[in-house]
Amino acid sequence: MNDLFPKPEAPWRPLADRMRPHRPEDFYGQTHLLAPDKPLRQVIESGVLYSMIFWGPPGTGKTTLARLIAAATSAHFIAISAVFAGVKEIRAAVDEAKQARAGGKPTVLFVDEVHRFNKAQQDGFLPYVEDGTLTFIGATTENPSFELNNALLSRARVYVLKALTPDDIHMVLERALKDEQVGFGKRKLDISEETLKLLSEAADGDARRALNFLEMAADLAPKRDDKETITLELVRELLAGGSARRFDKQGEAFYDQISALHKSVRGSDPDAALYWFARMLDGGCDPLYLARRVVRMASEDIGNADPRALRLALDAWDVQERLGSPEGELAIAQAVVYMACAPKSNAVYTAFGSAMDDAKKHGSLDVPLHLRNAPTRLMKQLDYGKGYRYAHDEPEGYAAGADYFPEELGRRQYYVPTDRGLEGKIAEKLAHLHELNNKAKKKG
Repeated sequence: MNDLFPKPEAPWRPLADRMRPHRPEDFYGQTHLLAPDKPLRQVIESGVLYSMIFWGPPGTGKTTLARLIAAATSAHFIAISAVFAGVKEIRAAVDEAKQARAGGKPTVLFVDEVHRFNKAQQDGFLPYVEDGTLTFIGATTENPSFELNNALLSRARVYVLKALTPDDIHMVLERALKDEQVGFGKRKLDISEETLKLLSEAADGDARRALNFLEMAADLAPKRDDKETITLELVRELLAGGSARRFDKQGEAFYDQISALHKSVRGSDPDAALYWFARMLDGGCDPLYLARRVVRMASEDIGNADPRALRLALDAWDVQERLGSPEGELAIAQAVVYMACAPKSNAVYTAFGSAMDDAKKHGSLDVPLHLRNAPTRLMKQLDYGKGYRYAHDEPEGYAAGADYFPEELGRRQYYVPTDRGLEGKIAEKLAHLHELNNKAKKKG
């Protein structure tokens, strides 16, 4: 049987584990779920159990909430991690839950990192959720829509947890410094408000990370005249080891941030585009991946409104490959800013999509005879190329009224240029050519 909250006396337990709240009043953050009359607060106060999934960043209280709910409902608590557990561990948990039910006690099965379970593993405990043997609570940092089975999602309510604010983290740290039973209250550590603020912001919304930083700083704090001081310089040295920002190239944060970068460029906001570009670099994203995405933006969102954007994007990619970091990243930043400021058009992107739809929909339509090459006598006898009009020999270099589509398809217009940037000139040229076509048709 798992203890809901392990005994605080164990000196080997990390500070973050010792400081795990035992009461809702000690839980900081997630007010959208735990404030009076909010859903999870009602669960805790009413004692009514049902299956649920907690989705949110690390260190936001998913495990603690599961324990609080189990304690409030007097349920037997079983915790497993999908990182290490398999079907065997699920079966053992089910057997334990059956024993608890025989004794008149409900069971909460908490599965951390539940998105790491495959389909068979996720399906393994569904029958026991259905018959009430256990109540399932899962925790995940990944989007449940993509990572969890529909069968599991349909049986559990999803709650979205938010990253803690610096103020939330500040209160967590203050509680750890004052708590004499499980925190550092008896040591009476000296730490300035400026240092606490730095720790609160560096944690990036992760309470566990903040407490880990505090514990390391406390262990390294110099002791003088029976006084231990956590200095600002010490904390800065601890934080200098690497980025604390949330970023996972396999996770949703990655795709959210590249989406934000792309939409900022499309929305003509160079400052926001630069920010998201910097965020991804700071998080460890491969600059060459960003360079490839910038090339895509040039074609998808600028196109012929300013064809120079595509050339600049390709040049930036080339600079990154030639010079590497950090010199190459500046070239990509230049391309990002240029494209955010450039006139926008998705006319080519839309036209290409429509043409692809027709190509797939209408199958292998024959090329009209007049558009076919005739390199052999037989082909000429079969009228290959007959009636083709050579555009360079026509007035204005344009064969007015000529048709280049398959006969079964008929004439199509996919490309509708905007009036922005160079595409405005292209629109004027195409309008003139359409007028020549209409005149040619009237002449018969």
